Amino acid sequence: MASVRDESSTERRADPLVGTAVARVRASLVAGGPAAALFVVFVAGWQAATVAFEIPTVILPSPIDVVDTLVAIAPTLLGDAAVTTATAALGLVGGTFVGLAFAFGMVSSRAVDAVVHPYVVALRIAPLVAIAPLLFLWFGRGVPTRALLVTTLTVFPVTISALGGLRSVPEEYLDLGRSVAAPGWRLFVSVRLPAAAPSVFAGVKLAAALSVVGAVVAEFVTLSSGLGYRVFVSSTNLQTARAYAALVFLVALGLAFYLVPARLEHATRAWR
Repeated sequence: MASVRDESSTERRADPLVGTAVARVRASLVAGGPAAALFVVFVAGWQAATVAFEIPTVILPSPIDVVDTLVAIAPTLLGDAAVTTATAALGLVGGTFVGLAFAFGMVSSRAVDAVVHPYVVALRIAPLVAIAPLLFLWFGRGVPTRALLVTTLTVFPVTISALGGLRSVPEEYLDLGRSVAAPGWRLFVSVRLPAAAPSVFAGVKLAAALSVVGAVVAEFVTLSSGLGYRVFVSSTNLQTARAYAALVFLVALGLAFYLVPARLEHATRAWR
C-alpha cells in the first residue's frame, strides 16, 4: 500500500511538470507558426518561379539546387563558418567589453564623457570599407585584425545603449541609496546596472548581428577565408548555387549570434 501511495504521489508531482513542458512547446509552436508558414510559402514560390519561367541556375538557382549544393560542399562551408564565427565572436566580445567600459566611464565622469563621446560617434560615422584597408595594412590580414575591425563596428551600439540605460535610472532610486550612505560602487552595482540591463542587452543583440556583417566585410576585403570569401569567390566564378549555400550558412550564423544574448537576457531576468 505504501509503495502504491508513493507512486501515485510521484505521478501527481510529475503531471504539472509534463503539463508545463507541453504548454511551453505548444506556445513555441504557436509563436513560430506564422513565420514558418511564411517561409514555406516563400520557398514554394521561389521553386515555382524558377520552374515556370525557366530561370537559369547561374542567375537564380532553385531551392532544390541550393540544398543539393549545400549537402555537397557542407565540409567546406563548415570550415569557412568556423573562421567567420571566430572573427565575429572575438570582435563581439571586444566591442562589448570596450563599449561597456566607455559607457561606465562616461556615466561616472563628465570629463570622460566629453572626451570619449565624439570618438564613439566617429567610429559609427566612418565607413567600414574605408577603415578596413588601413587596419589590414597596419596589422596584417589574419583573424585578429578582422576581429579588430568587427570591434570597431560593435562598440557604438553597445556604448550608446548602455549609456542610455545607465542614465535612465530614476533619481529617487539613487537618492534613496545615498540616504543610507551607500558607497558609489554599491549604487552602481545594485541600482544602475539592474535598471540598465534591458538597454545593455538591446545593444549587445544589435552588436551581435552587426558582428557577422563586419566579419563578412573583412573577408570581402582580405579574400582569404570565411563565408564572406566563399560568397565573393562563388559569385565571381558564376557558381551561384554555391553563393546561395554560403548565404544560408551566414543567415543561420547571424541568427545564432543574435539568439545567444537574447537567451542570456531571458536567463538573467530571474535575479533582476
